[in-house]
Amino acid sequence: MRIAITGGTGFVGRHLAERYPAEAVVVVSRRTGVPIDDVDALTAAFAGVEAVAHCAGINREIGDQTFQRVHVDGTAAVLEAARRAGVQRVVLLSFLRARPGTGSPYHETKWAAEELVRSSGLDHTVLKAGMVYGHGDHLVDHLSHTVQTVPLFASVGFHERTISPIPVAELVDVVVAALDGRLSRRTVAVRGGEALLLSEAVRRVARVVGRRVLVFPAPVWAHRALGQLTEWTMRVPLVAKAQVRMLAEGVTEAAPPTEDLPADLAPTARFDDEHIRAALPPRGGFTWRDLRLPGRH
Repeated sequence: MRIAITGGTGFVGRHLAERYPAEAVVVVSRRTGVPIDDVDALTAAFAGVEAVAHCAGINREIGDQTFQRVHVDGTAAVLEAARRAGVQRVVLLSFLRARPGTGSPYHETKWAAEELVRSSGLDHTVLKAGMVYGHGDHLVDHLSHTVQTVPLFASVGFHERTISPIPVAELVDVVVAALDGRLSRRTVAVRGGEALLLSEAVRRVARVVGRRVLVFPAPVWAHRALGQLTEWTMRVPLVAKAQVRMLAEGVTEAAPPTEDLPADLAPTARFDDEHIRAALPPRGGFTWRDLRLPGRH
């Protein structure tokens, strides 16, 4: 089977592409010269493709890369190009708690993308995934850099909510099954095998990298301010405003409620030392290279 992966140079897209022979994968991204909202370019890219994994997405807006353009306009373009190219199946990677009426552009545009896919008439699967980690991620990467920079970490809110991290390899297993038609015309929740507080996740990462860390609660508004500041100043923000919203409400239960994966596809791995080590970036804390400086993108 020949597939196309939108967002194919991103975190999940890269890991998914590695599951297939190079000649069986078409990588679609801005880096390969195919804008996500260019129907003609997408149609050409999808020529001879049987299934599309639509993994393109952003967690902050930069310039013309807005949530509306990437999540909504991009999904509409992918679906139209899939129709034109005769693609048999589209698999959308969405977010576990994407829904309308939240006041969060991230959540609402992810939901709008889901609705476009469900009403497209194409064979499809919508995967509502929680927080994903692995080599090249933003979770273990940022937690490890943070605890190696300062021995302090502020948890989000005075009443922490749980997260259920998913190893990227287990998420890719689900995407591959969906591309094969295993989850046809279904919307399913994808979450990790363990629910834990972010503060506990921080302590586990700190232990693995050999650092001590003091974790203390901080109000959600303070994290929103931090998110805005780091979106302005960092190449990859320490935390984006959309991620603050995610952590403040928890990333364990699907919203709105949806069906679970079949038992044999459901991720089971715990957020343990072995999986954390596999996801670690090179040792070290944040440096000036992580800043958005003039002339750097």
